[in-house]
Amino acid sequence: MIYRSILLFVAVLCTAACQTEKKEINFPKTDLTGVPLIPKPIKTISTGSAFGLDAKTAIFTSNKDAGFEKVGEFLSEQIKSKTGLHVAVNSSTEGTLERLIYINQSDSVDLENPEAYQIYIKKDSILLNAKTAAGAFRGVQTLRQLIPEKSNDTLTDQPMWVIPSGKIIDAPKFEYRGSMLDVARHFFTVEEVKKYIDGLAYYKFNTLHLHLSDDQGWRIEIKSWPKLTEIGGASEVGGGEGGFYTQEQYKDIVAYAADRHITIIPEIDMPGHTNAASLSYPFLHSANAETPRVRTDMKVGYSSFDAKKDTVYSFLDDVVGEIAAITPGPYFHIGGDESHATKKSDYILFIEKVEKIVRKHNKRMVGWNEIAQANLSSGSVIHFWNKPEYALKAAENGSKVIMSPAKKTYLDMKYDSISEYGLDWAGHIPVDIAYKWDPETYVDGLPKQSILGIEAPLWSETISNGTELEYLAFPRLIGYAELGWSPSEHLDWNDYKERLAAQVPYLEAMQINYYPTKLVDWNKE
Repeated sequence: MIYRSILLFVAVLCTAACQTEKKEINFPKTDLTGVPLIPKPIKTISTGSAFGLDAKTAIFTSNKDAGFEKVGEFLSEQIKSKTGLHVAVNSSTEGTLERLIYINQSDSVDLENPEAYQIYIKKDSILLNAKTAAGAFRGVQTLRQLIPEKSNDTLTDQPMWVIPSGKIIDAPKFEYRGSMLDVARHFFTVEEVKKYIDGLAYYKFNTLHLHLSDDQGWRIEIKSWPKLTEIGGASEVGGGEGGFYTQEQYKDIVAYAADRHITIIPEIDMPGHTNAASLSYPFLHSANAETPRVRTDMKVGYSSFDAKKDTVYSFLDDVVGEIAAITPGPYFHIGGDESHATKKSDYILFIEKVEKIVRKHNKRMVGWNEIAQANLSSGSVIHFWNKPEYALKAAENGSKVIMSPAKKTYLDMKYDSISEYGLDWAGHIPVDIAYKWDPETYVDGLPKQSILGIEAPLWSETISNGTELEYLAFPRLIGYAELGWSPSEHLDWNDYKERLAAQVPYLEAMQINYYPTKLVDWNKE
């Protein structure tokens, strides 16, 4: 199969060469290894020449998988957005083709990881090899970063963007690389979520975890229980009007993410953090918890479902079922943290019953590290945030662990004492501290093979719109992208901060309100 693909690539290349009599271009000396790529690839080799992206370039894709053509179309859209060039995809070029980008579905044994890719850049061609459309999409993000901000108008009679030649071999370190967005404490619009997804995609994240319910608000339509949004969706921290996603809006977010090879993980927090649900349907409320009322404060730990009522589990079966039916990804997050108003025996009973409900709907349960107290199947995933003993217990059970230590990854923590937004209960997290740790060694004794990946959660108590969201997320999120993707031996703060400074053109083009930390020389050319 790989030979057929290569033969097709060669045939298209020969056709391009024969269509016109090309003038040899004298490219300036280039260095592919010096391009400030984030995340840093496994291996980059420079050959000193260049590929000229211009109006005489076309994109062709492997015809074995429709997903590859979609990736090619995505690349074409991004090229047009950045350069103004219209680069055709799998269409006749009517004698104008001189250079091509070929996105190839390859069965190479070197592409063991489903998100792995290889890029070969020559003067007249770029070959992107990947086994899956997801791998091709990750490679396209690298290509986007290789395109310079300005064209070199002295090389030809038309603007040309010079891409250094060479080879890039790359694959992710972790299977799971995500961020969490809390839309419960404050509601964020569909467009704000989509913009966040775009930023995640550019830096090769593959997961967005949506925290859809909490004490202050319920954010997703459940058709069998309409009061959840009628009552529970009408409040948020600080007394705003709240809001919620209809199922159609949620499906729109899921589809938008899927087009960028990002999986949405829904979270319905339980048995604590449930005031908004119990306010909507009082039978859910545990007598051991505070009486439900509209909550607009930031307190935690006072609410609980009743773990001994069959009607509670019937309710949850409906909720999990409706959300699972419109969520194609493999995971369902049940929260499980800070359930201080739930007796320990009730908590364990509840988690074990809910795990069965999640499995009934063909999902793997994910929960914050407290759920490790229960007797769980090895298929459930522990989300580590504060107690290493729970991560170790999960590993002993054969369960995978997502690394989100609050002291390192919580995006809602302030950068420093003068940060405009954020909290500080887990300490300040400046940009260097966010980067200078290793998920593989953070929990002493946790086997590397037990780590599913890394997630950077963004709780929204102190932010209420996309601009404020971006202030807390960027640029720390970019560092977490590298921690989740790049080999540990590549992680070097001094090298990274130079590459981070070079992200400004992208951040400004996307109108991302990043925090300009003084730890980075943002004005460096």
